[in-house]
Amino acid sequence: MPRTSPPTSPPAKPVPHFRRERALLRAGCWPVAGMDEVGRGPLAGPVTAAAVILDPQRLPRGLADSKVLNAAVREIAYESIMSRALAVAIGFAPAQEIDRINIRQATFAAMRRALHGLSIHAAYVLVDGSDAPPGLHCPGETIVRGDSSTLSIAAASIIAKVTRDRMMTRLDKIYPQYGFANHMGYGTPEHLAAIGIHGACVLHRRSFAPIRSLALL
Repeated sequence: MPRTSPPTSPPAKPVPHFRRERALLRAGCWPVAGMDEVGRGPLAGPVTAAAVILDPQRLPRGLADSKVLNAAVREIAYESIMSRALAVAIGFAPAQEIDRINIRQATFAAMRRALHGLSIHAAYVLVDGSDAPPGLHCPGETIVRGDSSTLSIAAASIIAKVTRDRMMTRLDKIYPQYGFANHMGYGTPEHLAAIGIHGACVLHRRSFAPIRSLALL
C-alpha cells in the first residue's frame, strides 16, 4: 500500500510579543508607543490612527493584528487595552483632507495627531509598516507587519479599527442609504450601487477613482 503522509496542522498564527518594547525599556528609552492606522482603502470615512503606550506590568492578553480578529473579539480586546494601557490617543484625517493632500499625507497627519495626543510624552515610537510619518516629536522605527508581531502596535491596530468601525456605524444612522455599518466605507458592490443611485455624500473621498469614474462630483 502507498504510504500516506500524516495530516499537517495549519501554521500557527503569529502572536505579538513585547520583546522590542522591553529591550528599549532596559536601554532606558521609555515610554514606548505603538502606532498603526486603518482606513486607507475605503471610499468613504476618515483614515484613523491610534497610538498606545502599554503598561509593562499589566499587558493585555489575547491581542493580535486587528484584521485576523472578528468584531466581537476586537471589542473585548479594545476594552482590555483601554483599561490597562498607560495612554491611548486617536488621530483622524477626514475625506476632505484626504482629497486635498492625498491619502499618504493624510495618513501621516492622522498618525502625528495620534502620537501628539497621548497624555504621556512618548520617548520612542514603533510604527507599523515601512513608511514612517515625518514630523514626529520623538525618534522611532518602522516594523513591517508589526501589527502581527509587536504588542504595542497590535494594540494600536485594534484601537484604531474599533474606533473607526464604531464611527462608521454611527454615521450609518445619518446616511442610511449607503449601508456604512455593513461595509465601513469600503468599495463593496453594495456600496458602489448605493453611490450610483444616491450620488456621493460629504463622507466620500472624491479623489478616489471609483468616485471620480461615476462622474458624480
